[in-house]
Amino acid sequence: MDTPINTLSKDYLDDILVRLAHHSAAIEGNTISLPATVSIILNGTLPIDGKATVREFYEIENHKRAFENILSYLLNDDPLKTDIVKEIHSDLTDRLQYDRGQFKENENTILGAEFQTASPAETPMLMTQLIDNLAYRLSVAESEESKLRAILETHIQFERIHPFSDGNGRTGRMVMNYSLLQEGFPPLIIEKEHRATYIELLATQDLNGFTTFAKEIIKKEKKRMQAFKNKELKQINFEGDSSL
Repeated sequence: MDTPINTLSKDYLDDILVRLAHHSAAIEGNTISLPATVSIILNGTLPIDGKATVREFYEIENHKRAFENILSYLLNDDPLKTDIVKEIHSDLTDRLQYDRGQFKENENTILGAEFQTASPAETPMLMTQLIDNLAYRLSVAESEESKLRAILETHIQFERIHPFSDGNGRTGRMVMNYSLLQEGFPPLIIEKEHRATYIELLATQDLNGFTTFAKEIIKKEKKRMQAFKNKELKQINFEGDSSL
């Protein structure tokens, strides 16, 4: 399943960004539609008849800078580090949080969760351990299955640590996709319609269930990725046909 990031077309990367921004924000309650997300991300404008709040607009728009920055790191093949996680959070919460890019300083909770998130004091150490452990597991993995499970389990633990005062869901999903794309997987874009299943899998730490859930999404994403590749090939062939 090795698909280097530098082989993905700009159209497909834009498609990833738009869908990731829309669905990841929607999982957290953002009401901006997918067509409006396209307008914000690709054109920098919000439809006049939109009823979105300024906060919702920024939640969507901030995905663009965050995604552009992770693409730069991925193209440079930079390993995931705590500083990159903090930068992703900073980008995603720009104009939304006073403490963007900084680990939490006060206790926080997850609405409806039956477990306690990590304390502010232990968060930096736990995050370093989490990222180092992922790097080790990926380095010794002998199969794509092992790599996928390592990335998904890391996402589960990230959300349980809840390292930031807010914005953990959007940040965690962007971080997860950083690792997936770096390891040659298609992105895992969890659609808002699957929110309940996704939240339940995180809450119960059901890695087997989460892996099955993710595989189905990735299987569909591979077909979408291939469709964009076919489109690009047709364009290249058309432009290169001197008989036209």
